[in-house]
Amino acid sequence: MRNLYCLSLGALLLGATTATLAAVPRTLAPEGAQVYVIEPADGATVGQTFTVKFGLKGMGVAPAGVDAPATGHHHLLINLDEQPAMDMPLPMTDNIRHFGKGQTETEVTLPPGKHTLQLLVGDKNHVPLDPPVVSDQITITVK
Repeated sequence: MRNLYCLSLGALLLGATTATLAAVPRTLAPEGAQVYVIEPADGATVGQTFTVKFGLKGMGVAPAGVDAPATGHHHLLINLDEQPAMDMPLPMTDNIRHFGKGQTETEVTLPPGKHTLQLLVGDKNHVPLDPPVVSDQITITVK
């Protein structure tokens, strides 16, 4: 009986864990929406602390948690080798920076060397839109 109880409890916990990792509903992106890096330019050489300006066309910016039509907020992807999961809330890491207050620019400090930057728009829950509204990846050199 004890083994059956442990097995049932284990199955219940595994099911709960799997459910939390399941894909979440995605917000439809407005047709033709585009996000892009205004500054710095692709190929630019910048100081260790520099400004990144975000551009958005075909939709508006709203803070995380705000459910307004045709809006989202920015996430800055730094030095990512592969895209994050597009059907889950984006994690908050040094390489995935959230701008959930609706910011359209930020100051970034990076060590010297080559780095990549890319923008990705998330919905009110930090989930990328469907289809993803993602910028071209740019490369910069930090001196």
